[in-house]
Parts: sequence; structure tokens; C-alpha cells
Amino acid sequence: QVQLVESGGGLVQAGDSLRLSCSASGFTFSDYAMAWFRQAPGKEREFVATISRTGGGIYYADSVKGRFTISRDNAKNTVYLQMNDLKPEDTAVYYCAAGPTSWGTRRYEYDYWGQGTQVTVSS
Repeated sequence: QVQLVESGGGLVQAGDSLRLSCSASGFTFSDYAMAWFRQAPGKEREFVATISRTGGGIYYADSVKGRFTISRDNAKNTVYLQMNDLKPEDTAVYYCAAGPTSWGTRRYEYDYWGQGTQVTVSS
């Protein structure tokens, strides 16, 4: 049974940092690119960052470039999202996703999804 479980969300103030984790099971983690998406209230789910199977390829949305860092540990079947200098507009539910295509920025490119973790940034 495939599972992606996100953790690490919370309520923080603008300028603070958070580190999200996504633990994967039920599939061969190292065979999949991983990504983070987010969805704010009333908005479409949007791409945040993606990392290739080995971690050698990384791509970010312009809105988070320079503030967020995606990484993965294939030995632990876990992908991370370090979020620094958080802004109120980063408030959203953050989802991790797994897909066979590296560099994917579209939802349909990912096969497996977690349930999400809430990040709220107050001003």
C-alpha cells in the first residue's frame, strides 16, 4: 500500500522557518521523482519544488526560489522542504507527491499524493 505522510507544518510568524518532511512507503522511493505542491484557500494547487530520483536535479517555482530548499534521503525514503523567510502568502496546505517523470511541475505528472500538512504564516 502506497503511503506518503507529510509532517512539520504549523503556525509561524513572517520571517520564520519550517522544515517539512514526507515519509514514503509502499513503492521503490528511489525510482521516483518527488515534489512539493501547495494549495491556499480558494486557489488551485500549485507547484512548489521538485527533485529528481538521485537528488541531482532540482527545480523551484519562482515564488519560492532562494527561500525554499528541497532535498531527499533515499536511505530513509524521505523528502524534505526547508522553508526560510516565510511570508503570509506561503500559507497553504503543503502536499508531497511522487512521480516517474523528473522535473514535472504539473499535477498529472505525479502518481501518488500525501494528505497534506497545514502551514500558516502570520504577518
